[in-house]
Amino acid sequence: MIIQSISFRSFVHILFKQGDTKNNIKCIYIGKRGDMMSGMVVILLFIIFIAWLAIDLGVGKKIFSQAENTFPKRRASLFLFADGNVLYKDLFHEIENASSFIHLSFYIVQNDEISQEFLDLLVQKAQQNIEVRLLVDRVGSYKIKKNKIAFLKKQGVHFAYSRTLRWPYLFYTLNARNHRKMAVIDGKVGYIGGFNIGREYLGLDAKLGVWKDYHLRMEGEGIQDLQMQLLSDWYAATGLDLRKVERYFPPTSEGDYVIQLQSTEGFSLEESFLSIINQANRELYIGTPYFIPSEPLMNALLQARARGVQVHILIPMRADQPLVHHAAFAYLPTLLQAGCMIYQYYYGFYHAKVLIADNVICDVGTANFDKRSLFLNAEINCLIYDATYIEEVKNSFKACMGECPVLSLEDVKNRKWSEKLKQGFATFISPLL
Repeated sequence: MIIQSISFRSFVHILFKQGDTKNNIKCIYIGKRGDMMSGMVVILLFIIFIAWLAIDLGVGKKIFSQAENTFPKRRASLFLFADGNVLYKDLFHEIENASSFIHLSFYIVQNDEISQEFLDLLVQKAQQNIEVRLLVDRVGSYKIKKNKIAFLKKQGVHFAYSRTLRWPYLFYTLNARNHRKMAVIDGKVGYIGGFNIGREYLGLDAKLGVWKDYHLRMEGEGIQDLQMQLLSDWYAATGLDLRKVERYFPPTSEGDYVIQLQSTEGFSLEESFLSIINQANRELYIGTPYFIPSEPLMNALLQARARGVQVHILIPMRADQPLVHHAAFAYLPTLLQAGCMIYQYYYGFYHAKVLIADNVICDVGTANFDKRSLFLNAEINCLIYDATYIEEVKNSFKACMGECPVLSLEDVKNRKWSEKLKQGFATFISPLL
């Protein structure tokens, strides 16, 4: 501590007074060179680490990404769930009454009483000789115990993990998650959206409170595309290809609305979002739990506002992922200054993923408006082209929006310095949040 408080020249003078000048100069030179070498080693190691991450992410993405699918436009009948209790009641009822097969894929299945009820139901159906397949993300569903998985398999449930860690691309395979939530029952009823399986999705988590989300029930032609994607994910996880099994694709009626399913793997989602934003002429609605747009998306929002589009963005006030929550505030001041309206869901946690441009197109699915969904995760969204149903989704969005306080520029500027510090760090690592 004393040495740190004096100048380098004074330090040299002290050394010279205490011994041989020549030897002391040599000692100082060696010390300085040692410090320089240590610094160079640290910098070199940092460069190697960054290079490894870039190679890991880039090459890993090319090797392990599945093919993206933009399915043809189909007709399907839709029902929108915004309450997990209502969704679970409907989903569990359909599972109970399944007569042929139950195919399910979730990002998260928790280890709690709600998840146990869900898994018990699957065991019950497997014991009735109904084919049950459950695919879960390896990281998202890490809480499922090994003995529980062994029990499921013993009882006849076909269980598999999606997106396991792969050597040597550990960083990519750790971060690129299967974020899809899909269900197909008997080839007649399908589900797609933001709800996973666990008590928090029923609003039973005291910290998060009421859980606001969107999930679609689907019947009609679109079911076959949902089934195809689910079986493609099963093939990628297990090597078992069931995509040509005819009984999984029974004939269906057309359905009421024009829809199109789109599965992405971190390549084309940004372009899809840009297309929707650029179609807006009057109003644009964005609902997302995590708002971390790419630069092109940010520019598209500002351009939409410049051409007179009313831009409404709904995000949660509470945070289930603190850093992700803070990262959003790096983008909000610019949007607020441009005249965008930002709403914060107050009563609990807002987890819905929705993007609506006028009455022309609506996107409901699993993808967040953030860089992880844009460039890393496997997602699936349902594009809706029917003005009547788009109006129904919009009304649900507006009802939620009407309950939310509007964020002002002063609110953002007056955040605590500690929050701004977290914001800076979160912005720096935002591609991985």
